[in-house]
Amino acid sequence: MTYKLPNLLYKYSDLEPFFDTKTMEIHHKKHHQNYINNTNLILKKNNIKDIEINKLISNLNKLSIPSSQKKFLRNNAGGHANHSFFWKILKKNTQPNNIILNILKNEFSNLENFKKKFEEKALNFFGSGWIWLVKKKNILKIITTINQDNPLMDNDNKLINIPIIGLDLWEHAYYLKYQNQKNLYLKAFWNVLNWDKITQLLLNK
Repeated sequence: MTYKLPNLLYKYSDLEPFFDTKTMEIHHKKHHQNYINNTNLILKKNNIKDIEINKLISNLNKLSIPSSQKKFLRNNAGGHANHSFFWKILKKNTQPNNIILNILKNEFSNLENFKKKFEEKALNFFGSGWIWLVKKKNILKIITTINQDNPLMDNDNKLINIPIIGLDLWEHAYYLKYQNQKNLYLKAFWNVLNWDKITQLLLNK
């Protein structure tokens, strides 16, 4: 299997003014494509074929490849998996329905408190990485991962962190528009989060 850059279900300009066109284009065409190119390079070098990306990143520790290549693969395959997930949960002008509101009420008291905790954890995160809402044994929690690590990595089969929401905290995701004002990027995110897709992910067993 040779991984390819996924097509987006929207134009780069469709998330304006919250996510700007130029950032979306560079983020997708340049950054994501680079992760794919590097992943394909390592897989070809080690004759690894026909493995779906989430299965690959979930089983990195089982691969029989040199440790230096494994770290390189972790970063780049993780980048491909993370961005492929990220593009799918973006869409402007959707609203959380009662299903989501009730689930978030059970876990975080209400939607606004969830957003507050999510933003606080993201702002307190130092360096490059991601922030996630994950489901683990039907319990929701907010976590962060460094670099291009993904919640599916380093889990045993019984206790998998399933990504529900993921937000890229690398500066390349927001710096053209928001510069050092990461707080504005975080608040903008809620305007382009596809709550319909989040509902599907929450209800998926």
